[in-house]
Formats: sequence, structure tokens, C-alpha cells
Amino acid sequence: MNDRAPAPGGLTLIQSLVNTLDIESGADSLDTADGRAALGLTEGEVAGARELRESLRAVCLAHAGHPAHREVRPLDELLASAPLVVTVAAADGSASLRPADPAEPAGPAALASRVAAAVAESLVAGTWLRLKACEAPDCHWAYYDRSPAGRGRWCSMSVCGARAKMRRYRAK
Repeated sequence: MNDRAPAPGGLTLIQSLVNTLDIESGADSLDTADGRAALGLTEGEVAGARELRESLRAVCLAHAGHPAHREVRPLDELLASAPLVVTVAAADGSASLRPADPAEPAGPAALASRVAAAVAESLVAGTWLRLKACEAPDCHWAYYDRSPAGRGRWCSMSVCGARAKMRRYRAK
């Protein structure tokens, strides 16, 4: 659906998670073994991942100036259980974030930790507010807004943007 380039850095993880659900068709890649494996989840962890996904979608909608698509648990509550540790490489002094419990490589807590690290990374890079969700109510696909003014409204001008313009034209 989206003809835009993927989001930069860790935002790719968030964009991928939000876009596991195609609202228009109802297809959810978390219902498939491959979709779950791509995020390191088991079938029993899907409910938590879906809750995280919809909270992220609500934040992406807010970044684009749109109201939440439905009532969701606040993202900060979901990420509060995802403690991070700053690691600094002795060789070059570079720093990164990682989950506080390295023994937990998968599951919703690990996914939340990876999302929290991606949010922190994007805050430092100044890219967090550019991850948005499409204005179209039957889409809400996550995209990275690369427009100079940061005022992108649709995941794709050729699909959702064209549909919106056609609806406005027909309404006249």
C-alpha cells in the first residue's frame, strides 16, 4: 500500500509493527507464523504485541494531527515495563540502548524494550515526530514523513491521497 521509503533507524521496527495490520483488508500478519517470527513472538504473545501496535498507531495518528482511531492503553504505560540500559563501547565510545534483561531475547517485554530503544534513538535523531499514520480511516498505515514542512497526510499520494482528492472533487 505504501509507496514511501521505510523509516530511518529504529523507527523501521515501529513502522513494521504498526503495519502488521492492513485495516482495509483485515489481514494481520501476526496471525501467521512468519509474521510472528519476524518480530520474535510466539502465538501466546500476540495479544500483547497487538496492544502495543495499536498504542503506537494512536501515537502515529497524533503525530499527523489526527485523533486516536480507538481507545488504547497509553504507550508510556506499555513502555514503562521495558527498562533499558545504556551500553558504551570501549573501543570507540559509541553508545546504544539495549533491554535491561539480555536473557529475555523474545516476547512482548523484549518487543516493548526494542520499541522503547527505537523511540529513544529517534528522539535523539529528531525523527520521532515524523513517523505518522495515514489520515484515511480505512488505512492508518504508518509512514515516515519526509516532506520538507513535515505536513504529509497520507501513506501514499497515489492511493490514499488520490482517493481523498477524488472524494473532495465529487463532493463539489
